[in-house]
Amino acid sequence: MATVSSREENVYLAKLAEQAERYEEMIKLMENVKVEGRGNADNVSVIREYRAKIESELSNICAGILKLLDEKLVPAAGNGDFKILNSPDRVCSLAKQAFTEAITELDTLGEDSFKDSTLIMQLICDNLTLWTSDMQDDGTDEIKEAPKAEDELQQ
Repeated sequence: MATVSSREENVYLAKLAEQAERYEEMIKLMENVKVEGRGNADNVSVIREYRAKIESELSNICAGILKLLDEKLVPAAGNGDFKILNSPDRVCSLAKQAFTEAITELDTLGEDSFKDSTLIMQLICDNLTLWTSDMQDDGTDEIKEAPKAEDELQQ
């Protein structure tokens, strides 16, 4: 059978005293709980040491991630990943391809994923429409208007 600590016993008795409207006894019992809590100074120092250890570990992990980003990922993304910025026809082609591939996968999705995916696809379609109309206005390319999301989704 589990033994009840004096703290737990005092808290229980204080609750009983409150229910019996014996407030003076409740106050004395709660003061005992408070006095017992003062003996936890050792625990406070252990907690502070553990907190410092965890903060140090997190700082090291974050520093490692930032180092990886600075030394490897950001330089690698330099110009190579953004070559399409100066090629609107390539952007539109990639967006159309992504849209077409996404349509073929819609049947395999659950209800929540389906809703999220159709919203994203609608954004892609809207962007395609905007981009192609901008390109036609500029006369830079003769890409036809993007397919309407509603037409593609019904297929």
